[in-house]
Amino acid sequence: MRGCRVRSLAMPAAVPSNTAPSPRWAWSVAVVAALAIVAALWPPLHALHYLAKPAATLLVALLVWRAVDAQPAYRRAVLAGLLLSTLGDIWLMLPRDLFVAGLVSFLLAHLAYLYAFTRLAALAPLRWPFAAYALLAAGVVLLLWSHLPAPLRAPVLVYVAALATMAAQAAVVAVQRITASRIAAAIGGLSFVVSDALLAIDRFHTPLPYAALWVLASYWLAQFLIGRSVWQSRG
Repeated sequence: MRGCRVRSLAMPAAVPSNTAPSPRWAWSVAVVAALAIVAALWPPLHALHYLAKPAATLLVALLVWRAVDAQPAYRRAVLAGLLLSTLGDIWLMLPRDLFVAGLVSFLLAHLAYLYAFTRLAALAPLRWPFAAYALLAAGVVLLLWSHLPAPLRAPVLVYVAALATMAAQAAVVAVQRITASRIAAAIGGLSFVVSDALLAIDRFHTPLPYAALWVLASYWLAQFLIGRSVWQSRG
C-alpha cells in the first residue's frame, strides 16, 4: 500500500514518443489557456492572468520534456524555445512597458524553433515557402511602418525576419515528408505568424475587438502544435 501511494504522488515519468500524448494534455493546455484569456479580457480576474499565461506555455514545455524518445536535438531546441517563450510571456504582461525585452525573448525562441526545424530538413531547400512568408511579412511591416516608433523599427524588422524564416522552414519540413507531427509544426509556425501579426496590428495600428482572445488563442495553438511535433520526431 505504501509503495502504491508513493508512486501515485511521484512526478509522472517521461514516456516514449512513439505514441501520441494523452488527450488530457491538450485539454490541460486548453483549460489553462482559456483561463488566461478570460482573465485578460475581464479586469476583476486580471491577477489570474499573471499565473495562467506562463503556466499554459510551461504545460506545453512539460509535454515536450516527457517525449524522451524524440530526436534529441529537436526536442532540446523546441524545449528551449518554449522556455524562452515563457520568459517572453512574463516580460510582456508585467505592468512596466518591457516590449523590447519580450521581443528579444521571442526572437531567441524563434531562432530555437528554426534550429529545431533544420534538424528535420536542410535550411531553405524549397524556395516557395520562404517567398510566401516573405510577402506576408512585408505586407504586415508596410501596414505598420508609419505607426512604429523609430527606435522599434530595426528590432521589429529583425524579429519579423526571424519569425517568417522559422515559419517557412516549418512548412518545408512538412512538405518534404508529410506526417502528422510535421504538419503540426507547419500549422504551428503559421499560427505564430497570425498571432504576432494580430498583436502588432492591435498594438501599433488599430485596436482590435477582443484582441486578447484572437492573439492568445492563436499563440497557444502555435505553441501546442510545435510542442506536439516533438512526438514521433525521428528525422
